[in-house]
Amino acid sequence: MSLLDRLLKKNTPEPAPVIEEKPKTPKKPRQPKPAVVKKTDKELATERGEPWVSILKVDLDPENIGTGSFELDWNDFFVAKLIRSGYKGKDDAQIVDQWFQDVCRNVVLETFEQYEANNPRPISGVRRRDIGDGRSEVS
Repeated sequence: MSLLDRLLKKNTPEPAPVIEEKPKTPKKPRQPKPAVVKKTDKELATERGEPWVSILKVDLDPENIGTGSFELDWNDFFVAKLIRSGYKGKDDAQIVDQWFQDVCRNVVLETFEQYEANNPRPISGVRRRDIGDGRSEVS
């Protein structure tokens, strides 16, 4: 064998081994995973037998920002608690509306009381006269 034959033999690629392919098994179509349904706060509270109320939406009048409305949602346990607390009405919405008006009224009263405490007014009909030396006469 000549040198040229040896070089040619070294540079000749060996045939690739024959690999037998296994017959492919048909794939099963993917089943979508069942969607996990999250329960709302209202549903969870109702399952626990707890009263629940929430503000869903607040609408404000763009012409008069001081006026608007609230959209509330509640469960039956909340209405039952209001009835036990003395609220009455023709239907659930009326009972909840009375409660919400009470809440708003209490906020206004608290604000007014705080304002009055911070800004005392003189008692009407009372006259105060400075008599000097840091003293005054009240009549």
